[in-house]
Amino acid sequence: MNESSWGAPPGAGQWGPPDHAPASSLRGVAPPVPAGPVYDWGDAAQTRPMPVVPGPGGHQDDDREHRDIRENRDHLDDRGAARLSGPLFRDEKPQEPMPTSRSGSDSSPDSEKPKKKSAGRNLRAAIGVGVGLGVIIVASLFVYKPVFIGVIAIAVVVGLWELTSRLAERKDIKVPLVPLAVGGTAMVVAGYVRGAEGAWVAMALTALAVLVWRMTEAPENYLRDVTAGVFAAFYVPFLATFVALMLAAEADGPQRVLTFLLLTVVSDTGAYAVGWRFGKHKLAPRISPGKTREGLVGAVLFAMVAGALCMEFLIAHGAWWQGLLLGLAVAASATLGDLGESMIKRDLGIKDMGTLLPGHGGIMDRLDSLLPTAPVVWLLFVVFVGSG
Repeated sequence: MNESSWGAPPGAGQWGPPDHAPASSLRGVAPPVPAGPVYDWGDAAQTRPMPVVPGPGGHQDDDREHRDIRENRDHLDDRGAARLSGPLFRDEKPQEPMPTSRSGSDSSPDSEKPKKKSAGRNLRAAIGVGVGLGVIIVASLFVYKPVFIGVIAIAVVVGLWELTSRLAERKDIKVPLVPLAVGGTAMVVAGYVRGAEGAWVAMALTALAVLVWRMTEAPENYLRDVTAGVFAAFYVPFLATFVALMLAAEADGPQRVLTFLLLTVVSDTGAYAVGWRFGKHKLAPRISPGKTREGLVGAVLFAMVAGALCMEFLIAHGAWWQGLLLGLAVAASATLGDLGESMIKRDLGIKDMGTLLPGHGGIMDRLDSLLPTAPVVWLLFVVFVGSG
């Protein structure tokens, strides 16, 4: 037997006979470990060394040696240091399971196949609801103007209900809905009948009504609730009043409203289509991860082309170059409005403001880009072709 059959030389954690030990001194010693890789008992601490040179007792020391081996092995087993679930030898590698597939061939699993892009919503429902709303709006817009004012008022009240409901559910903010609904309807009607001056007066009275109405409850969180109420009055009905101001133009009121609606819808559609097909660079990932810079470019191009056509053929005394500027402004305001409501929804921890419109969410999810765009379009109409 040579030295290599014992593993590492003495002092490296393995024990063997001294180089100068005579052969006769090895009588009665337990059989040595066969040559080859040593056994690995895991990462446990080293056991105490086993004597290899017998003492005067001969077989008595041999029995003590075997007893020490059994005790050390039992001790390691109790501590869980030696397990049969891992490799037994140092140089032994665990066998890896062979990749399998349902077809038995070398084809990759279905999970590794590239997935198709998803639009992220029910397109059939979204298109159906959009067409239905378009028919109602166009019919009421060109048949009888006061009917369209009623459509605006209904949209305002439903939007206020969605907004105040989400504030109460997610933030426990109690905004009085009754004065907001009454005051919001009054703003729309006053804007159509009395112009911008009437809209401002109705806005002031609505804010005052919110302050008084909230006094009927406990004073805790009064400032928070009335602040949210004034914000809701400005965000939904006051901005919607500018649509009524456009409609009030005697010469081409319905055409102005139609241009405003078309440009906003075309901008949203261009952003959605181009962003879904070519979008790679995020526009505002912390606010709305789905929006891309490519989508914004698509919104601008689509809206500018539509603006040039609308100003040339729908608006009296309009010019195509004015439509280019109008389309650019609509794309910017519609995008900012969409991002603004995304900020509100992220703060509230919700995806949609409601579920009233299948494929779209709630009314507020459709008004998000329309509301901030209305005053921009009204102002540019006044600058380009007058108030009408």
